[in-house]
Amino acid sequence: MGEEKKPQSAGVWPTVKPFVNGGASGMLATCVIQPIDMIKVRIQLGQGSAGTVTKTMLKNEGFGAFYKGLSAGLLRQATYTTARLGSFRILTNKAIEANDGKPLPLYQKALCGLTAGAIGASVGSPADLALIRMQADATLPAAQRRNYTNAFQALYRIVADEGVLALWKGAGPTVVRAMALNMGMLASYDQSVEFFRDACGLSELPTVIGKYSLQSIKHISSDRILHSALDWLCLIMRHLIKDVRSLEFSSRGASCSVPVLRASTVSGFFASACSLPFDYVKTQIQKMQPDAQGKYPYTGSMDCAMKTLKAGGPFKFYTGFPVYCVRIAPHVMMTWIFLNQIQKLEKKVGL
Repeated sequence: MGEEKKPQSAGVWPTVKPFVNGGASGMLATCVIQPIDMIKVRIQLGQGSAGTVTKTMLKNEGFGAFYKGLSAGLLRQATYTTARLGSFRILTNKAIEANDGKPLPLYQKALCGLTAGAIGASVGSPADLALIRMQADATLPAAQRRNYTNAFQALYRIVADEGVLALWKGAGPTVVRAMALNMGMLASYDQSVEFFRDACGLSELPTVIGKYSLQSIKHISSDRILHSALDWLCLIMRHLIKDVRSLEFSSRGASCSVPVLRASTVSGFFASACSLPFDYVKTQIQKMQPDAQGKYPYTGSMDCAMKTLKAGGPFKFYTGFPVYCVRIAPHVMMTWIFLNQIQKLEKKVGL
């Protein structure tokens, strides 16, 4: 009976499915993370600390200010994340077929992640530009504000005022950064799921952040618990949020497995670690000012990277890593968690 159902998987849906799932998970994650991202943008623009920015936004603009640019954020996920997660799954499936069904080595997953990141960034660059402009608009003087009403109007006005190619302003550094980020995020996630399931013997067990269920404790040794990536995340969360009791991911049938939660944590960390050096160089290039003779400190990205390496060593590229990780990792984790839940729901309804 099981063999008779296999031909039904042929058709358009199996091809489109990874793209639909990827875009949907990214959009759901954005709805959760958008307020944090909005505060992050204001901090980068020099409006003060997280607490100061939050109080100022609530006082002067109201709660809705935290979701300014949401339409652009959702459009970015509908393009960027749809393309990168969908293409990554297609690429890895093709590679597995070429590998006679055997699991891919890490370097092949990394190559697939690099390619998927480049594809996603190229497709999502216009929406990314609209998102940045909409988020930064409120910080400009009234006379300089663009006052875009939504992402589609922003794209229309950019094309009308600046030309079609303006949609890809700064796309070069964005694509390079996305390649590094997705190499870390996508390759490490797949590798981590395999490791936690196969090497550590962790099955689909319900879990609670910061507190394991009795069923989990029976199957996981104390050594594994103490050294797991999930416990590492919980430790950080408890320091950042003193009054956190527990955030449950296993309520009423919507459970996230141990491998997925831990792998998403590892994925968020490596996405941050792989992309920060490129983000650091991009930031230095964007904010550099000419000296008295009109000469800039760097002639380009490569010159900036070499001078930074010579002056401060390799760790200079990781200046501000904890803050950067807090920015990047939550969205990566939420994307994987939502993707896992979407896949479970599709399996339940037979899609």
